[in-house]
Amino acid sequence: MQETGKTKQLTRIYDGYEQLISLGLTGLIALIILIAFIRLAAEVYILVISGMLDPLDHKVFKKIFGMIMTLLIAMEFKHSIIKVLERRNHIVQVRTVLLIALLALARKFIIMDVKTIGAGNLAALALCILALGLVFRLIHIQKPADTTG
Repeated sequence: MQETGKTKQLTRIYDGYEQLISLGLTGLIALIILIAFIRLAAEVYILVISGMLDPLDHKVFKKIFGMIMTLLIAMEFKHSIIKVLERRNHIVQVRTVLLIALLALARKFIIMDVKTIGAGNLAALALCILALGLVFRLIHIQKPADTTG
């Protein structure tokens, strides 16, 4: 019985450690998001002032939306860590990781230069998205009641 008490105490200590690390990660990611947002705002401001903000210009579109997608990925990642803190779960949900990976691949498609990427690389990226989407769907079918991520 005493061994169980020690095990519970060690588990509580480790849980506290995980919570502390999760809080630290949340703070660091929040700082990174803030810096990235400031850089995005500065970039848009410079483009507006210089009269070069043309959303139809492919280079401008890629640059701005690449930065926006990076922010969205970081925000989703931070949100997944906050969920761990709120629920006191010890794992990041697999669905959340899959969504972050899909966002990263979507960002890649937005910013890639179709003139320089080979057909093989394009097919590989497309297969990655297909595979991630399929796994996400299978997980969703398996547990449809949980819509939290």
